[in-house]
Order: sequence, then structure tokens, then C-alpha cells
Amino acid sequence: MKTSHEIPADYSRSPGPAPGLEIPAECAGWRLDAALAKLFPEHSRSRLQAWLKAGRIRLDGGAAEPKRKVYGGERIEVDAKVAVPPASTLAGAAEDIALDVVFEDEALIVIDKPAGLVVHPGAGNASGTLLNALLHHAPQLAGIPRAGIVHRLDKDTSGLLVVAKTLTAQTDLVRQMQARSVKRHYLALALGAVERDGTVDAPLGRHAVQRTKMAIVRAGGKEARTHYAVLERFEKATLLECRLETGRTHQIRVHLASIKHPLAGDPVYGKTKSGDARLDAFPRQALHAWRLALVHPATGAEMAWESPLPADFAQLLEALRHD
Repeated sequence: MKTSHEIPADYSRSPGPAPGLEIPAECAGWRLDAALAKLFPEHSRSRLQAWLKAGRIRLDGGAAEPKRKVYGGERIEVDAKVAVPPASTLAGAAEDIALDVVFEDEALIVIDKPAGLVVHPGAGNASGTLLNALLHHAPQLAGIPRAGIVHRLDKDTSGLLVVAKTLTAQTDLVRQMQARSVKRHYLALALGAVERDGTVDAPLGRHAVQRTKMAIVRAGGKEARTHYAVLERFEKATLLECRLETGRTHQIRVHLASIKHPLAGDPVYGKTKSGDARLDAFPRQALHAWRLALVHPATGAEMAWESPLPADFAQLLEALRHD
């Protein structure tokens, strides 16, 4: 989807803070990290805190804690070599892995991720990931934390995912995520007859015993909210559109399982047998991120993309419709 707005020619650069300046009087009484966030809005507070702790940003010639109170007039000195750790040194080398690029400009890449592709290297997946593919596709991403990845999809979930190509874009997208203004819609095939549209509002956290799983955790869990709407009914399953208000790990999978309608094919949360061999044999969770909408971090334009169902999911639905 194209926009008529032009992106500034220098947007692809990732500037660090200016080499020297003063804390303005209007920041009197603020924490140092909050004052820096105001001075350098293109950088996240966590990134500025990391630079402070590493001694790359100094206050009146010396080291300073992020929580230190400032009064205005203090001198800020910035290491000329301020930079973020290259993603390539943290997460593996670039690899020539094909990507389905839906949209790309100087600020963003929108990827249609296939099922089976891991997003970020981890235990058991040191290579062959989306991050490795991105480093080959756009080598400059080696200078962006996590190669510009700001949100993830599970390995066997297909669909749309946005990647930032600059520090400025990454900071902006993270803030949009935090403000819940990024719209993510999924198609989900849930087992059983879902009677009506609804919302699951239940906090999520690590399972108390099985640490690779997530679970509803009433005390100490993170806020999680999933809205769902019935699109189509079959004899043993229901096609839903799910809209995330929050973006927790395995959120849709856990929330739907909690209302006794786990995803077809889900090997972790959907062990219930449906009585339909086609549903029970589906080799992955039937979940597809079909629509993504956000505000472009450079132009301010509202943008949206849609992804058609992958072949395996579409074929399953066609088989169920023949009933």
C-alpha cells in the first residue's frame, strides 16, 4: 500500500544524541533518563538508560544513574561513538533465506511470514530464522537491536509482521505497540461451536510447572485481552477473527483454550480431539495474522496491509465447507 507522503531523504540515518548540550530548565525535578527522553525523542528510554550505564552519556563530566534528579543547566556529554550492539554479533550471521516482502521503504519492512519460520534465534534455533534472513536482505539492520524486529509470531503461526529499518522507526513502533495503536487481526479456527462474539480478559504468565508454556495467572500475570468475532461455523469448528488489544506470548492460543475452544492443530494448548480427522490431523495451530495496521513512523500516514490465507489453512476450510 503506497502513500503520497514523502519520506525525508535523511531518514535512513540513525543519529545518536548531539555531542554536548544542557538540560533545559523545564526539566527541573525530572529523572535524568526522563529528561534525556525529552531531548532525544528518537531514542527509547531503555536505550538511553543503557548508554548512561555504559558511561557513553555523562552528566557534568561524570557518570550518572538514570534515576538521578536534574535541576536544569547540567551539561550533557555524549560519546561520539554511541551505538547499539550489532544484531549480527548477538544473534548470528546473515543467511540467504527467501522472504515474502509485502511492503518496504526507508523506514519499514512488512513481511508475510510462512508457518515454520522462527522469528528470533533461541535454544534449538541458532540459525535459519527470520532475523538471519533480515540481516541478509537489509545488512544495515545489523546496527539495530534485534535487527529491527518489534513484535513476533510463533513459529507455526503465519502472517504479517513489521520490522523497523532505523532506530527512530523502531522507537516509534515500540511506542505505538505500548499505546496499543498498532492493529493486529488474526484468523483462527477454533474447535467446537463458539456461540457468539466475545472478549477474553485474563492475565498471562509462565506456566508454574511447564516453563515453556504460558497460562492464565491471576496473581502477578501481565494484562492480556483478546476480542473475537464469529465469521463462519462448521460442524466441529468455528472460524474466528481475533483482535489483540495486548500482545502477550501465545495470547490467542491460551485465551481460546481457556474458554474450551482451542485452536485446531495446536500441539501445546489444543489436545482436545474434535471428532473430525481433518481437524485433528492439521499439523500446526490454525492461526494466521491476516491484517496489520499502523501509523507510518516517518510520514504519519495510516497504513494497512492484508495477507491471504496460506494454502494449508485455506484447503482445510474448503474441505470443511463441503460438509
